[in-house]
Amino acid sequence: MFSKTCEYALRALIYIAQQSKNDSRVGIKDIAKSINSPEHFIAKILQDLSRKGFVQSAKGPNGGFYMDSRNLNTTIADIVREIDGDKLFSGCGLGLKQCSETHPCPLHEQFKSIRQNLRIMLETSKIQMFVDNLDLELTYLKT
Repeated sequence: MFSKTCEYALRALIYIAQQSKNDSRVGIKDIAKSINSPEHFIAKILQDLSRKGFVQSAKGPNGGFYMDSRNLNTTIADIVREIDGDKLFSGCGLGLKQCSETHPCPLHEQFKSIRQNLRIMLETSKIQMFVDNLDLELTYLKT
């Protein structure tokens, strides 16, 4: 459903958010190891997300990535749109370019409601919610 880049970004941001609650900063090596990501790949993703304000970073011996309260209120939909674009929320279930209300594909009506439910779920899911659920051990981030 998500690109590999988006999957790694989501896992990394949730992990960083969880580590940030004690005013900690986390380095690339620790992030990559904790989310089972190639180090160079997650570094590139986080550099881009940092430039766009989804995560904060600091250089130096006590540096690393961290999140503030503004970042914790970011929705999963915001991150997905930034990385994968809007196709998940508006694209055709069969991948057709010409699918529309006036020219529907065979899955159009059924997929329309799935897209809408997915959009609502991701727009109401904030990073903080995932950190809270991890703390309560209701969810897990390790694979």
